[in-house]
Parts: sequence; C-alpha cells; structure tokens
Amino acid sequence: MLKSLFNWKVLLNLAIAIGVFVGLVWLTFRWLEYHTNHGQEIPVPNIVNKSVYEAIKILDDSGLEYEVDSPQYNPKYRPFQVLQVYPSPGSRVKDGRAILLKVNPRTWAKVEVPDVINKYSGLAFQRLEQVGLKVGDTIFEPSIQKDAVLRIMFKGAAVKPKTKLPRFSVVDVVIGSGPMRNISIPNVVGLTVKEARGVIARSMFEVGLVEHEDGSKDESDIIYYQDPAAGDVRDQGMQMDLWASKRTPAELRAKIEELNSIYRMKVDTGLPPIQYQEVPAYHEPSYEEPPMPAAPKKENPRSSAEVPKTEAQKSTGKTSGSVSDGTKAKATTSNTGSANTAGSGNKPADKPKAKKVVID
Repeated sequence: MLKSLFNWKVLLNLAIAIGVFVGLVWLTFRWLEYHTNHGQEIPVPNIVNKSVYEAIKILDDSGLEYEVDSPQYNPKYRPFQVLQVYPSPGSRVKDGRAILLKVNPRTWAKVEVPDVINKYSGLAFQRLEQVGLKVGDTIFEPSIQKDAVLRIMFKGAAVKPKTKLPRFSVVDVVIGSGPMRNISIPNVVGLTVKEARGVIARSMFEVGLVEHEDGSKDESDIIYYQDPAAGDVRDQGMQMDLWASKRTPAELRAKIEELNSIYRMKVDTGLPPIQYQEVPAYHEPSYEEPPMPAAPKKENPRSSAEVPKTEAQKSTGKTSGSVSDGTKAKATTSNTGSANTAGSGNKPADKPKAKKVVID
C-alpha cells in the first residue's frame, strides 16, 4: 500500500494538480487586481465652497462618481454652494468611487398650507406661523362668518390647503367682517334656476327652498316667483326661496296670484290713519286744609273817655314797639274790665291812669 503511494506516477500527478491549483489562484488575484484597479488611487479634489456645477465638472474630469444631497437651506451660504464633501478632500479613492456632496439648496424646503379655512382667525394665525409661513396683509371682506378665515392668498392668487409653498413665504389672509346690512334683493324671475343661483351668490345671498312645479330638479326650469320680492332690503346671507317651472311666468298668472296672497300682504291705505293721544302724566292731587273758622268777636262798648297817650309813648319808635304794644294790650284789658264793671254796677267807667315807660 505504502509502496504504491510512492510510485513515481502518483507523485507526478500530485505535483501537476498542485501546480494547476497554484496557477488558478495566481490568475484569480491578477484578474481581481486588474478589475479593481488595485494600486491605482485618485486623490479627492478640493471642491468645497464651489458651486455644484463646477464641482460636478471637476469630478467628471477626475473619473469619480458623485451623489448630491441638499439637507437644509442655510441663508449664510450661497444657493447651490458645496458645503461638505465625503470622503474629505485629499483622500485617495479608487477610480469610479462615488463622492457625496452636500449642497446648500436654492431656498427653504417647501411646507404645506394648513387647513384653516372657516377657522377662527386667531387660531389660524398661530397655525400658519407654526408651519413656517408669515402672515402679511389682513383683508376684511363682508361675510356672515365674522372673524373666520375665508381665503389664503399667495402673490395675489388663492391657494388651497395642502398646497406646498417655500418656507417663510408671506401669505395674505382674507377674514370675514360680518354681514352687510340693507342689501337690495335681486330680480331673478324669468331666469333659469342655474342662472338664478349665480345671481343670488353674487348678490351675497343664499338659495333657500327651490320648488319645481313638476317635482323635478331640472336646473333649466324658469323662475316664475321668488320670496323675498325684488327690491326688498335684507341683510347679507339671507335665503331666497324660488318657484320654478318649465312654463313661463305669463302662463302661471293664477299661481302667482295665489302666492301673492300668501307672501305679499297688502296694506289698505284707504282707512283713516290711527291717531294716538298721549295720556297726561298722573299728578297726585294736593289737598289744602280748610281754614279754621274765626272766633266770634265780642263787641265791647267803647268808653267815652279815651286813654290819653303820654309823652313817653309818643317819643318811642320801632325799638320800643313791643313794649308799647304790651302797654296797649294791658290798657285794652283794663278798659274792657272797667267797662264790664261799669255795665254790671251801672257806674261810670273810671279813667285809667297813664303808666310811664322808661327806656334806657
């Protein structure tokens, strides 16, 4: 067995097999070196701060591939300026290696317009600022939706929610200022239902009940009656009821008269006008107390002899008026008493003595 293994033929075959295996391995590595450009490296050129167009041209001339990435706009740098290169400039890479370029975009990334239509203006402003939009002019427009956002304008055109705009774009907001008052009702009799809807919308009213004579919903039917009537005055947003038919208003005169009796109240101006009289203001009556009856005066017989005035009484003025009055009262009393005494005793009345009044 061992003798057969060391036969020259066996050893020859074994040597040939080993040589073939080594040759295949060598050829494989040589092919890999040729295919991968082993030992052939290219330095990465310095293209930082160059424009992306210049950087791409330099990489193409160097035989290098490239990938461009624009992460976020930075206002400190120029648009399309190369901010960073990977691998870094000066590194050696193989031919065909992709170089990653980070480029400053032209402007901010676009953001979606939030859905703030028919929302309160204060909340709408906050939502617009949160997504990165700035509110420019605030335009007030008559509407029944007071303080609600009606439209969002960008460069003079209305934009719908979820429209993408550049970040920090300035948008104008249209807000409702409340309904207009005393608007004249338009005349839509004789128009089709479709045409009447447009006229009513332009007049800032709303379409209410639309009654078709045949029960259909044909927009081509002709309006033969409306309520309120044309020329009446209403506030913005009021509803207008319409009656439509395929026949003309002239053919529906009886129906129109019937509707007039319901919706058009006639005021009889032949009656005399009602006169209103003002009721006088109520005043509480004042009652005056009746005067007290005067006490009966007793007539006293006047004495034949009058009391003579003294010199002191003549000389007294207004200062001694109370004193003189008192003196006269006493004199009268004494006269009355003496008269009564004289009348009772049938004696002549005695003259009263004059009293002296001394004034200090």
